[in-house]
Amino acid sequence: MSTSTSESGKFGRIKTAVYGRTIMILMGVLAQLVLLLIGYWWLSSYSFWFYAFFLGISVCVILYMFNAGGNPDMRLSWMLPIAFFPVFGAIFYATIVSLPGTKVMSERLKLLSEHTKEYVRPRKENWDRLRAENPHMGRLAHYLEGCDNSPVYGNTRMKYYPLGDAQFVDMVKELENATEYIFMEFFIVHEGRMLDTILEILKRKAGQGVEVRFMCDGTNVLWNLPNSFPKVLEKEGIRCKMFAPIRPVFSPHYNNRDHRKILVIDGKVAFTGGINLADEYINEKERFGHWKDAGAMIKGDAVERFTYMFLEMWDESEEVPEQYEKYTLPENAKVEEDGYLIPYSVSPLGPERVGERIYLDVINTAHTYVHIMTPYLILDYQMVMALTYAAKRGVEVIIIMPHVPDKKYAFVLAKTYYNQLLEAGVRICEYVPGFVHAKVFVSDDVKAVVGTVNLDYRSLYHHFECGLVLYRNSQIAVMERDIQDTLEKCMEVHIEDYKKLKLTDRMLGRIMRVVAPLM
Repeated sequence: MSTSTSESGKFGRIKTAVYGRTIMILMGVLAQLVLLLIGYWWLSSYSFWFYAFFLGISVCVILYMFNAGGNPDMRLSWMLPIAFFPVFGAIFYATIVSLPGTKVMSERLKLLSEHTKEYVRPRKENWDRLRAENPHMGRLAHYLEGCDNSPVYGNTRMKYYPLGDAQFVDMVKELENATEYIFMEFFIVHEGRMLDTILEILKRKAGQGVEVRFMCDGTNVLWNLPNSFPKVLEKEGIRCKMFAPIRPVFSPHYNNRDHRKILVIDGKVAFTGGINLADEYINEKERFGHWKDAGAMIKGDAVERFTYMFLEMWDESEEVPEQYEKYTLPENAKVEEDGYLIPYSVSPLGPERVGERIYLDVINTAHTYVHIMTPYLILDYQMVMALTYAAKRGVEVIIIMPHVPDKKYAFVLAKTYYNQLLEAGVRICEYVPGFVHAKVFVSDDVKAVVGTVNLDYRSLYHHFECGLVLYRNSQIAVMERDIQDTLEKCMEVHIEDYKKLKLTDRMLGRIMRVVAPLM
């Protein structure tokens, strides 16, 4: 695929077609929902026994909800549609819970996870050393290996990026060095200099015999890319997939998006973090003021886990799991030791909420401070209690938020949590120059997390995500320095500031908080 100006123009010309298709998809889904509602009202008014039968189903659904596991906030939010539509709401919930497509995907990913275990090299010596240094970190590592197939790695180095601008430079450099394979998986892909530059390299590398795979989330067909995007790349020798592309057929399965950002090169280098393939992420284009993001480059043994994360998601739509021997860790991947790293993945389809467990662990084990950067703040009861309890026991808890939001509703909703957090002693600071998209936790100078997981229900419960836990790594000091530098550009929020909000914004936030777990 040419990345010349004419090619960029081609993408520009198809933008109208993309938006037209988006409208058709939304109209199709809306029409199906309207027909379902009409059918429900007609049948319920036509027959008392029909209504009584489905009312019984509603009772059964409510009993199931109260006895099922999972997040209590989410169960409470489901009560709203059931209360307003006693029959339809219950049927809608039952349909989502028993959705065959989601269950098939869940079973498929379990199978792929078991398949991956055949290739993961034992890391017991790392776990033993970590457990001896810090028993609690040893237990966290034990949990992640058992529930997420994510061992603790020692022979690994990491470089932290406080901005996407810097990460992009190294991404290009490492892509140019690729000789065996390139795996790319991103949530947002949008035309511009960043995408053009990368596609030009991918095309050239594919022509040189390098295996190139490119995967992006299917929501890109709504706003950013044409349906033909995978075929265009395939013609250039680049294997391409869209995860769960949106079609004009209603399905709750579309709620589970691939929000991960992964780049793996030759099994030697991996990138992750908040940076997508769009120009605002490298401040080439301004959308919401200055874009503050964060990412990481990993070299050494831990690259192995990102390689397998990618292959598992890629093979989700394949009939037979591929053999991974070709992609096992290269023998010459040895690097100088620098603490411990645990790459992890988050799946919305399993019983474990790995992303939230890790964040709660960092907060609950902090002794001196927990410093957080997140673009969104839509919290469940557990997270609110952890943050407020940490502040009340004397831990310095600072949350850096955007001052210029990308989504008005999310910003209004986030502010509904401000009062409770501020009253407990949590400090909230807003980044005045623009938008914070970084997902970073740093605690006590020894523990940190960077990745794709936001502090909201979408990341913690609905999306596929990934990240990196660091312990006693030299880059933790760099991450904390970045937070301190960012704080210098922030304004601190106080309780009286919340009271100055418009009444309409406060009311809208309170209303939206009722359904926040389902958003």
